[in-house]
Amino acid sequence: MSKSVLITGCSSGGIGYALAQSFQRRNLVVFATTRDLSKMVGLKDLPNLHLLSLDVTDPYSIADAVEAVKQVTGGPLDYLVNNSGRGYWMPALDTDIEEGKRLFDVNFWGPLRVTQALSPLLVAAKGTVVNIGSINGYLNVPYAGIYSASKAAVHVLGETMRVELAPHSVSVLTIVIGSIDTGLHNKFPAPKLPSNSLYTPLEGKVQDSAQARDFIKRQKPEGYAEEVVTDILAGKTGKIWRGKNALKTRYGRILLPMSVQDHILVAHSGLKDLVKK
Repeated sequence: MSKSVLITGCSSGGIGYALAQSFQRRNLVVFATTRDLSKMVGLKDLPNLHLLSLDVTDPYSIADAVEAVKQVTGGPLDYLVNNSGRGYWMPALDTDIEEGKRLFDVNFWGPLRVTQALSPLLVAAKGTVVNIGSINGYLNVPYAGIYSASKAAVHVLGETMRVELAPHSVSVLTIVIGSIDTGLHNKFPAPKLPSNSLYTPLEGKVQDSAQARDFIKRQKPEGYAEEVVTDILAGKTGKIWRGKNALKTRYGRILLPMSVQDHILVAHSGLKDLVKK
């Protein structure tokens, strides 16, 4: 039987959707998942591609997906791609703690829940876990602190899992993605600052950041997906940096003084104007 892959977060227009298409073109059995199946209708007629409803925050939904995979593969799963993600942009002092917990439930606990549930299938196949990280996990981007913290946590979790799963012949690959045009910024309403916020004059800047109205050039997910699938199928492990601005971030954070990094990241945030006021 062909090798198999399960991908979380495959809504149309995003990274998971493009990954599902790329894996399918390379003759893998693909399990494309998202909470709402209607968001994957463009994939439904592709051969060897199975659409599954999966909420990474719901253990029962995850258990149903595990059983669905077993029914098709007979037991093993070769690749798991933890791609589901949630966004949240807000100054740290104005963060809604409950909203922050919901973000971590998807971005951090979700990959761990899914990996735990699928681990027997991955061990049976001597498979690979792929965690989708972000350059935000290495950058102090104003208003993105909670999202960035969740991705930094994914990086640490992935590298720890790599060491822990090695004795069971399961590989772990963490992909630090760069600037990709995924539509993530458009899935939630523009943030509204609380009435007592210290950043009220910058509400427009916060909203610009949340809606990706900025100077950053982003790569289309299709090209990124092709590169990443090549990496996965080549057996790469550890941590790799892929996508626009990924390598700039990797080396810039090492070579540039912190003051220069701060200047670049703060330049369009309005924070310098707030200091003057």
